[in-house]
Amino acid sequence: MSNDTKPPYTVGSPTVDMKSMRRPLLMEFDQAWGAPQYTDWIDESLSWKQTCYLGDWSWLPDLKFTGPDSLRLFADVSVNTMDRFAVNQSKHIIHTNPDGKVVGEGILSRIGQDEFVEFGPSCLWTDFIRRQGNYDVQAEPVGWTKLQLQGPTALHVLERASGQEVRDIGFMRSTVVTIAGNEVRVLRQGMTGEIGFELQASRSHLGAISDAIMSAGEEFGIRRMGAKVSMINHLEAGIPTVTLDYLPAFFDEWSSEYYAFADATLSPLFGGPIMDQNYRVAGSFHSDDIRDYYRSPVELGWGNRINFDHNFIGMDALREELAAPRRVLRTLVWNSDDVLSVWGEFFKRGESLPDWMEIPRERRGYMWADQVQQDGRTVAVSTSRGYSAHFRQMLSLAVVDVEASEIGQSLTLLYGNPGTPQREIRVTVAAAPYKDDHARVDLSALPRTAGLVG
Repeated sequence: MSNDTKPPYTVGSPTVDMKSMRRPLLMEFDQAWGAPQYTDWIDESLSWKQTCYLGDWSWLPDLKFTGPDSLRLFADVSVNTMDRFAVNQSKHIIHTNPDGKVVGEGILSRIGQDEFVEFGPSCLWTDFIRRQGNYDVQAEPVGWTKLQLQGPTALHVLERASGQEVRDIGFMRSTVVTIAGNEVRVLRQGMTGEIGFELQASRSHLGAISDAIMSAGEEFGIRRMGAKVSMINHLEAGIPTVTLDYLPAFFDEWSSEYYAFADATLSPLFGGPIMDQNYRVAGSFHSDDIRDYYRSPVELGWGNRINFDHNFIGMDALREELAAPRRVLRTLVWNSDDVLSVWGEFFKRGESLPDWMEIPRERRGYMWADQVQQDGRTVAVSTSRGYSAHFRQMLSLAVVDVEASEIGQSLTLLYGNPGTPQREIRVTVAAAPYKDDHARVDLSALPRTAGLVG
């Protein structure tokens, strides 16, 4: 890391009493996405395999970083290389603590020679380091829309709404189009494992752009994504999500100043103490050490983002872990008979009720972590349990010990909070992503959108 960045960054003791992390959560993780359902959650969850959907992530924070030291700043704070980072290119950027655990992650887009926009709460960590170090960089909110257009027919909807072909956009590259008379930056990415775009523009144009996309999408079967299925796409596509699959690694002495900074920055935006309300744990996995709920990029399947061509926080720990990974990301397929048995207990009198398996998923923002065992030994932690109407299966993501991670391996999951009637559920190890990935298909090979000129 640069000598200009404030030292030292050494891991201290956790500052959190884990009893406080198991308090009831008085909010729903997905409330920012709008209505729970627009058609119905089954119809909406099938859309990104059959047609497409429009979802709205505009509530996520963003910051624009401008100045000659911008690249050096991002190199200092992230595992990603900044070499050959082209204008109009984007990266999945990952920040780690000195132990190599994820502090935050988001999307970083280079929109000019010395202009970058970071999307997601991770931008606050970059801004915090900027303020601590000697960087000729300015930061300000941009307040862009973050509309997600995802699914097999997404390309046709985008071309119909903009009136122009966009077949030359490479994956994680962007271009500018006009929709409803407004300039819109289109980033090609894939949160569903299908063709996908993020539409970025001034948030004041959100309504006009959304209406134009929905109107253009009628002939292509577009759906509006409701809150109930907002994270099923991540589950099927094997994309871990902060608060649901891991806790950000900043509940330690080393990061106490950052915690206070993030809370002071975010709370006014969300109308309350967001840092205190947003992080909770539940499920059969229990530890008194919050670091057991942290995850590294290697464990989350992001090891290919790590590049040691620069110094960054956590590089020594990640170099060691990459050489000998201990755990890997997998999908767990829950035994349907065992799931039905748990549901069946709600229609039997006389026994204590187990924890309810809400479908399609638990909407409160817990990291619902269940222990997974092999021969009585815990070998995995399961998170993000959800029902896939496409596969007609209950699935979850899991960080699994390497020796128990073989595809097809049978394991046993303990379902339910400590102190409640817990149930054993058979699970089978499968790949993550579980759904075939079509996000990087060659757009130029797809059928042309009828009615376009040129």
